[in-house]
Amino acid sequence: MIELSEMIRELRQQLNSALADGVDDAVRFEVGPVEIEATVAVTREAGADAKVRLWVVDAGANGKYAHAQTQRITVTLTPKVVAAGGGAPQSVLIAGGEVDGER
Repeated sequence: MIELSEMIRELRQQLNSALADGVDDAVRFEVGPVEIEATVAVTREAGADAKVRLWVVDAGANGKYAHAQTQRITVTLTPKVVAAGGGAPQSVLIAGGEVDGER
């Protein structure tokens, strides 16, 4: 299992990679809202600094997490780019070549 935050972090890295790949391309695409749908196991750690964690689980693995509460969630993210000097966030424009297995 991975934490939901790790999944979103990886998505951010992939979008950054696509942005960097297309920096010199004439044709670019604006990224609109990105929806992530996942089944998560909700767990709570014991102790003074107890935390609630959301773990992304494989659809076939729900039975393994019977001790945890599982929920289906949808998160909608709207990627924005903030210039190094600050200023208003701007829409993300990406481009790049096709990757093996991509459709």
